[in-house]
Amino acid sequence: MDEGLRDSQRYRTDLAEDRTLLASERTFAGWTRTSLGCIAIGIGFNALFARMHPPWVPKTIATLFVLLSIAIVWLAASRAAAITRRLHPHVVIGARRMKLELIAMTTSLGALALVLAFWFLQVR
Repeated sequence: MDEGLRDSQRYRTDLAEDRTLLASERTFAGWTRTSLGCIAIGIGFNALFARMHPPWVPKTIATLFVLLSIAIVWLAASRAAAITRRLHPHVVIGARRMKLELIAMTTSLGALALVLAFWFLQVR
């Protein structure tokens, strides 16, 4: 096989690996948006049905949506990190695992603070 052809094939394979890495990052971003959407549903549900009786029902449902958001963002981070470990960028600069975990951690902390607010702050 011609050396130039092998180099060309290797370069195309490297670019395909970069595209796969970027696709994984876009997927992580999509799941993170889904996680934030679950938080928004929880906030909305709690706000719309705050006067429902017994009062723990809307808080519980809102809490479940917010906890679901935490699960979603950590599953997305775990999957993206696994792909990042397997692939090695060639031309692009890929997201580091620590950055993915930082996004998941800040989303989780914000979500947990929101759950505490649901249960311990009085809405007027």
